[in-house]
Amino acid sequence: MLQNQLVRYLMVGGLNTAFGYGVYALLIWMGAHYTVATLVSTVAGILFNFKTYGALVFKNKSNRLIIRYLAVYGFLYLCGNLWIFFFKKIGIHPYASGAYWLIPNALLGFVLNRRFVYKKNTSVEERK
Repeated sequence: MLQNQLVRYLMVGGLNTAFGYGVYALLIWMGAHYTVATLVSTVAGILFNFKTYGALVFKNKSNRLIIRYLAVYGFLYLCGNLWIFFFKKIGIHPYASGAYWLIPNALLGFVLNRRFVYKKNTSVEERK
């Protein structure tokens, strides 16, 4: 079960990435400034990711979990920045350190979402 759930998480992550980048690219094509395109695609991506991970990976469609999801997302953001900061201090370029963060970020995101957001012992009311 855990292995299948992790595989679904990684596959849905690819879908989520395509969606977020698609929104960004569309906005750039429409003439939006890159800062606006980034902001809109990030917000749309967070909401899209929340729904796809909930429905397709963790089988939980409750909107009540959004605060927990945002907390995990914020924590991952901070971890990623600390990771890049540390690697930059030892001379590794941010492009490379960002790439090195992809796998730990995905695995940590899976564990945190599974344990704190879409945990099995959520009430029946939260699953609706």
